Amino acid sequence: MGEEFAEEMEMKVKTTLKKPHFVMIHGISGGGWCWYKIRCLMENSGYKVSCIDLKGSGIDQTDPNTVLSFKEYNNPLLQFLSSLNDNEKVILVGHSAGGLSLTDAIHKFAKKISLAVYVAATMLKTGYVTKEDIKDVSSSNTRTTFALLPCIKQKYTN
Repeated sequence: MGEEFAEEMEMKVKTTLKKPHFVMIHGISGGGWCWYKIRCLMENSGYKVSCIDLKGSGIDQTDPNTVLSFKEYNNPLLQFLSSLNDNEKVILVGHSAGGLSLTDAIHKFAKKISLAVYVAATMLKTGYVTKEDIKDVSSSNTRTTFALLPCIKQKYTN
């Protein structure tokens, strides 16, 4: 009888302890596809894994040249996080420029994030701007500078 009780308790513990849900965020020129190897390994080990395609990336059909703000670029991640239940927490994993998206998400959805992992990723304080960034934005129309526009506009046009 004692053994049966112990086995029953062990089964209850195993079923109530869920493995974490990982949310993978790609870098510039990437997409959710870039995580496919690690995703397969993790899912085969019982983890839940979501690989987000940011706006204009991966299978998102938006023309990347039409994405003009970081807010717009990051919106798929923020929508995903807002769709989670209030008591659900995830582990965010960002690579390269995906670190910027990760940082933005931390500030907006801190209660839904149990851990943030930066894998060779950009880790800047929100709103961080250098003189070189201002120079780049004022002399360039390239897509890669859009992430800095909101904070530059706010800091230097007031």
